[in-house]
Amino acid sequence: MNRYPVWKYATIVVVLLLGLIYALPNFFGEAPAVQVSAGKSTVKVDDATRVRVEQILQEAGVAPDLVTQDAGSVRARFATPDQQLKARDALQHALVPDPADPSYIVALNLVSRSPAWLTALNAHPMYLGLDLRGGVDFLLQVDMKGAIDKRAESFAGDLRVALRDKNIRGASVNRNGQAVEITFRDREALEAARRVLQDQFPDLTATDTQDGNVWRMVASIKPEAARRLQDAALKQNITTLHNRINELGVAEPVIQQQGLERIVVQLPGVQDVAKAKDILGRTATLEVRLVDESTEARSAETGGGAVPFGSERYPDRAGQPVIVKRQVVLTGENLTDAQPGFDSQTQEPTVNLTLDGKGARIFRDVTRENVGKRMAIILFEKGKGEVVTAPVIRTEIGGGRVQISGRMTTTEANDTALLLRAGSLAAPMEIIQERTIGPSLGADNISKGFNSVLYGFLAIMVFMCAYYALFGVFSSIALAFNLLLLVAVLSMLQATLTLPGIAAMALAIGVAIDSNVLINERIREELRAGASPQAAIHAGYDRAWGTILDSNVTTLIAGLALLAFGSGPIRGFAVVHCLGILTSMFSAVFFSRALVNLWYGRKKKLKSVSIGTVWRPGNDSGDVAVQTK
Repeated sequence: MNRYPVWKYATIVVVLLLGLIYALPNFFGEAPAVQVSAGKSTVKVDDATRVRVEQILQEAGVAPDLVTQDAGSVRARFATPDQQLKARDALQHALVPDPADPSYIVALNLVSRSPAWLTALNAHPMYLGLDLRGGVDFLLQVDMKGAIDKRAESFAGDLRVALRDKNIRGASVNRNGQAVEITFRDREALEAARRVLQDQFPDLTATDTQDGNVWRMVASIKPEAARRLQDAALKQNITTLHNRINELGVAEPVIQQQGLERIVVQLPGVQDVAKAKDILGRTATLEVRLVDESTEARSAETGGGAVPFGSERYPDRAGQPVIVKRQVVLTGENLTDAQPGFDSQTQEPTVNLTLDGKGARIFRDVTRENVGKRMAIILFEKGKGEVVTAPVIRTEIGGGRVQISGRMTTTEANDTALLLRAGSLAAPMEIIQERTIGPSLGADNISKGFNSVLYGFLAIMVFMCAYYALFGVFSSIALAFNLLLLVAVLSMLQATLTLPGIAAMALAIGVAIDSNVLINERIREELRAGASPQAAIHAGYDRAWGTILDSNVTTLIAGLALLAFGSGPIRGFAVVHCLGILTSMFSAVFFSRALVNLWYGRKKKLKSVSIGTVWRPGNDSGDVAVQTK
């Protein structure tokens, strides 16, 4: 009656072992470390970088406990903060000779002390939030005026192309602030331009005036279009920040909107505010421009003349100057995808771009009119531009698919594609508030949170053992298993644990033990009704299951509502709360019954069970207590 088959015990043992393995990394703590990541998109962090870091540390006389490399950074772990600071200074001096133009970012960080064998099993500790691990917190103000100015510049370029397509001659298009001014020589041209504006530019509204023989039209962005533009700019900036910071290897950054024009960025584990600003400063803008092929431009490239009016000089990857025109053909927001590949004829590495509808039309027109000329893709980082590549336009390119090739290695093609996919900022941003949480404060929060869970667990265990005797011991063991399982699941999911998450963990203990209380009381009721001990155990678990399921499902619904509609700390609480409900149902019913069956199920003639004093109504003399062992 009260026996489990072998496969159920085997399942419990496997789950217990997995829980131990994946929960174990959380108990080793974190060690001070130095993180080396790329300061430029063109710099690759690879195995050679790791070897160089090891050599620099050896020459500086600093012995790291461990040096690891991941997709975007190299991290050296140390025993003490003093060694960490000494290593940071040595790496900074060797890898960043010019602070104004850093090729690498050397930042203080924290890494897990987990042994290598656990890491090899893909067992990692939970990520800790800013309030537990320490780190930096920035509040960024998005320049919405800059976003509208940028869009107005784009409208000016689109209007030039549209008027040229319709053969409207004598029109001069210029941007004036957030408006576009168009001048005409006759009224017929103005009326034709008005029709083009109504058909192709629904986001613009226009007014016109006449000054002698000159007709002037002023096109401005509609208010509702400006609001859509601002919302899109904010979302694009958030996406770009995610892409850039994730590439730098910062564990679980928090990037979210606050209000209408602000973005919150939290970087757990990063203690150096200046380096964190460098990470944010890596956000880049991509532009496609035509190369100036004039004689004056060629002379300026060789250093023998001045840069022609309407052009600018930017270095390429080899450091050679390239003269490009100021007019922007395309920006990163016109790209929908970028993938590395190979040319089908020459087998050279290429970057295959996919443009949106508007970008495809512009690119088709520009390439048709500039066959045989070069087109430069420029990356702007920290106010400095660099020509990533400047291929020759071989033929008109339509259909929205573009192939970039020429003097690129496979690695450079992969890096360029990754960079293009990451996108660009739709609007400038500035840091208006910064906050640093030190690791000591985070450690204090962890200690207090851990103690609250521990003392709550011990208090419940004492009560259960005193009130339910041996069944209280079973319940306490099941509760410990539930806590272990919850930590393991959070670690496997690589969830971020915050102070609200610890509060949810403490609450999960109370929710879990409630199921055991229902089971134990149900067994007592069966004993009072005169059932045999074995029958009481069987009926207690079976009949309590419906009540346990109903109560946990209703609580889970509330947790899912918090998860769906909450944000920030509320979502962190909801994640742990929902997972705690699921693990408690497994541990309180399946695991605790396995313990009871293992202890009592082998006894065929069971006369009593140790579940505390069971009071049974007696005769006129009063209640009679059923003696238990």
